[in-house]
This record gives sequence, C-alpha cells and structure tokens, in this order.
Amino acid sequence: MLAWILSDSKSEVCKSLYLAPGTVNTHLTRIREKYGKVGRPAPTKAALLARALQDGHLQLDEI
Repeated sequence: MLAWILSDSKSEVCKSLYLAPGTVNTHLTRIREKYGKVGRPAPTKAALLARALQDGHLQLDEI
C-alpha cells in the first residue's frame, strides 16, 4: 500500500512493482472491504492513508 500512497497513479505502481493493474485493484479492494466490515469505511486514498496511520501500518516518516 505504501507504493500506492506515494505514487500519483495505480499505473505508476504497476510499472514500479511489475504488477498487473488487476492485482493492484484487487489488493486495494480487499483492504477497503476489510475496513468496511469493521465499520471503518475508507473509500478514498486519503481515507486509506488515515486508516493505515491510525492502525500503525504506516508511520509519518515513511510518507
């Protein structure tokens, strides 16, 4: 997720990590579904960043 947070687009992530667009979309969809199931929806990139910071998955010095 950090690569996506730091990039301007999903296609940039795909190129830098040698992933198919579907793979990136699948991972983001699954992350969003998990947050949604526990009542903490994260429909936007900013919301996912906030959740990752709140939950300790990312630190401010990483971004």
